[in-house]
Amino acid sequence: MTTETRQLDTTELEQRVRRMYEEVALEPDREFHFETGRPLAERLGYRPADLDRIPAAAIDSFAGVGYFLDLASIKPGEVVLDLGSGSGTDSFLAALAGGSSGRVIGIDMTEGQLDKARRLAAAGGFGNVDFRVGYVERPPVEPESFDCVISNGVINLSPDKPAVFAAVARALRPGGRLALADIVTDTQLPEGVTCDASLWAACIGGAMQRDGYRAAIESAGFEIEAWRENPEYRFVSDRADNATQKYGVTSISLLARRRSA
Repeated sequence: MTTETRQLDTTELEQRVRRMYEEVALEPDREFHFETGRPLAERLGYRPADLDRIPAAAIDSFAGVGYFLDLASIKPGEVVLDLGSGSGTDSFLAALAGGSSGRVIGIDMTEGQLDKARRLAAAGGFGNVDFRVGYVERPPVEPESFDCVISNGVINLSPDKPAVFAAVARALRPGGRLALADIVTDTQLPEGVTCDASLWAACIGGAMQRDGYRAAIESAGFEIEAWRENPEYRFVSDRADNATQKYGVTSISLLARRRSA
């Protein structure tokens, strides 16, 4: 007797992710499995004075899962890649840190988010930020052209995380940094969760067990230098919260550095 193994429908997943994050861009006040907006950003650790310097409409659509820009420590003149840039909150903050001599490229697959981010960049005078359509597994950028790659709550949405970390390694110069916030789990999620595209889109179904997540980063050629939990982050729907309690789903922030050789 054989047992059929369930598989995630990646086409359905992409459609659900696009649809959900279109809504986050266009109707950020709607109810989702997760929180959005400035109150969330401030609770996670974003400094109000920094948020005051970027477009408020970008922050309205903020759906990150942790704060990590202190770990990124972006310097003036650095070139930064933002994977899953959304409406631009982290990209705009990175652009301020990099200054007029720096540059930020944001990658997103959701047209509504890209349109909003581009409009806000133009209106806000962020000439050092470029938002491009693309996937986090294969961002349309030149290899070894970035000092730092950032991402917030996005890699868990990818069905091929090793491909994402390999793409990050290709994009970074030797010694370059990866700074991110993401969702991981204490225990491996069962098929009933990992094959549910709606829970993937809610940032739960695709969460990787923490040891496997670390191993995937290290296998791509990185040394992890900092790893911290973000207890301030929480899911808001009952279904998402139940999965969080049962499987130890949690938010983390980390800093990793690409090995030079």
